[in-house]
Order: sequence, then C-alpha cells, then structure tokens
Amino acid sequence: MGEAPTVLVTGGARRIGAAISRRFAEAGWHVVIHCNRSRAEAEALAEALPSAEVIRCDLAELDAARAMISELAERLNDWRALVNSASVFAPDDVRALDPGILAGAMQVNARAPIAMAQDYLRLARSSVGRRVIQLTDQKLANPNPDFFSYTLSKHALAGSVPMMAMAGNPADRVYALAPGAILASHDQDPVEAERSHRMNLLRRRTGAEEVADAAWFLATGPLESGQTLYVDSGQHLLSQPRDVIFLARGEAE
Repeated sequence: MGEAPTVLVTGGARRIGAAISRRFAEAGWHVVIHCNRSRAEAEALAEALPSAEVIRCDLAELDAARAMISELAERLNDWRALVNSASVFAPDDVRALDPGILAGAMQVNARAPIAMAQDYLRLARSSVGRRVIQLTDQKLANPNPDFFSYTLSKHALAGSVPMMAMAGNPADRVYALAPGAILASHDQDPVEAERSHRMNLLRRRTGAEEVADAAWFLATGPLESGQTLYVDSGQHLLSQPRDVIFLARGEAE
C-alpha cells in the first residue's frame, strides 16, 4: 500500500461502485472495496487492481458500519475520501407504506452513510483534507411516486450534505453525487434498459464511468463543499410522472 492516498468505496464491488473503485485505482490510489453479499466479486476486482483490499460489512448493522470506519481510520495514514455508493432499491407503494422496506432503506441508504461520514471526518487522517461523497439520485430534483422508501431515504441523505458541510472543518468537503438512470435495475431486461435510460434531455445513456469520473473530480477538485453534482444527461431537469422503468413500458398514469 505504501503512502498512496486511500479511498473507501461502499458497495464497491459491483455496478457504479465498481466503476468508482477502478477510477481511483487507475489514478494510483489504494482502494478499500466494501461489500456485503458480493465478496467473490470484490475479491476478483481487488486482484485486478494495482492496490486494493476488501472489507466486508452489513450496513444494516449500524454498529458494524461504524466499527469498520474506526478500524480503517486507525491504520490508514492518508485516507482522503469516503464514497458511499452502497444502496438498497426495493419497490414499494406510495399509497401503502411498507414499514420494513422503509426501515431497511433508511438504515442502509441514509442512517449508515451519515454516521459513517461523521465518524470518518472525526477520525480519519489526511494531510490534504478529507472528502465525503454521498451517492444520491436525480430523483431529488425530478421526483415520482415509484420506489417510495428508496426516494425518501435518498432525500434524507441529501439533506445531511449541506448541514455537514456548514459545520465541518474548512479543509474538508462533503458532497452529494446524483446519478440518473445508468444500469439496468429492478427487473429490467436489456431492451427496456436501453429505452428507459435514454429518457433524458440528451437522449443518450449515461455511463457508469461518467459517474466514476465525477466522483474523482469531487475527491480531487476545487468545488465548494455542500454541493450536489448531477450526472444524468439532464434527466433531473425533466418532469417524469413515473420511474423510467415504467415509462419505458408505457405504464405512466
């Protein structure tokens, strides 16, 4: 590992998280790839990167998530960035709240990343300042009633960003990174994903690598703390009455 700067990427073994892990590794950082159920994929990715390790933790267990931050902070000399990419995305109905789905979404998508960010900023060491990047969603600006608990949890996470930025050390930065439709999700097939992911102002698919480049910019660039960066080809500037999964199937009401 040497003296390379370090980033922890939660959910860093798959999908957007894996793209972010690769982007930092290509830039010479040591990457801590967090996983829960994707241990085999995490190990394979770590083997393919120049400097990486795997750490497993179930973010549904808050004490375990915070212990993970404490353990890493104790041994990492230059921990420059925490990227919270891990998320749960279960469908539920805006007209009939499912308490279990809501509790799970709030825990993994909001409570854990907020507590981890607080502990990271309190404990981690870095000579050039620390960066927290919370992955949210373009639904913050373009809400629809689908995936109700998921969307509520992302609003809660996003709300923490400007407050933490205002109260933080001037050398540190806290950001939200809001992707649009990027990869196939829920029960989409490839044809549906291709159609739905072009439902934005540019009529193009936004790539996971674009989100990874944005995370890299936030971790290393001069953007003022507390801001949200949208990477969605303009999707958040539209008004969409349903999630694009259902719009692509002609299910808009």
